[in-house]
Amino acid sequence: MKRFSLFALLVGIAVSTQALELSSNDMHEGRLLSKAQEFNGFGCAGDNISPHLKWLNLPEGTKSISITAYDPDAPTGSGWWHWLVVNLPANTSELPTGVSGKLKQGLEVETDYGTPGFGGACPPPGHGMHRYQFTVWALNTDKLDVNADTPAAIVGYMLNNAVIAKDTLTATYAR
Repeated sequence: MKRFSLFALLVGIAVSTQALELSSNDMHEGRLLSKAQEFNGFGCAGDNISPHLKWLNLPEGTKSISITAYDPDAPTGSGWWHWLVVNLPANTSELPTGVSGKLKQGLEVETDYGTPGFGGACPPPGHGMHRYQFTVWALNTDKLDVNADTPAAIVGYMLNNAVIAKDTLTATYAR
C-alpha cells in the first residue's frame, strides 16, 4: 500500500511509505485456526500453542511493540482477551510459534482466562463462528506502565492511547 503526503504531492515529490503488515506461518486471514491454537481447558482440548507472528514496516517513531489476541464475539458483552504481550523492543519483528511463557523480552499480561500468556480459542459449543483478532501495535512509548495482573481492558486503553500504527490478522474458530 503506497501513501503520499499532501506536502509531497504539492511539491511534486513522491514519498512512498509502506503500511505496517502482520502475517503468520500458522494462520491466515479469514481462515480457521488449527487445533494447535485451541485452548486446553473450559471444555476445549487443543494444544494451546501461541502462533507464529511476523510484522514488517514499522513506522518511524516506533519505540515499542505490543501484541494482542481478542475475540469480539465472546458472549460476555465485552469480548475476550486471549493474549496480551507488551513492552517488546522496537527492533523485534517476529514471535515464533510456541513462544508464550518463554519470552526473553516483553511482558505477558493476564488474559480473560485468569493467567498471563496465550490462551487459545474456545468458543462455546454451538455458538457459531468466532473471530480471533491478532493485532500488532507500534507504540510511541518505550514501555507501558503495567504489570502481569493489570486488567486487559486497562491494557487495551493504554494501547489505544500510545498507538502510532497497527495491523490485525483475523482468524476464525467454532465448536
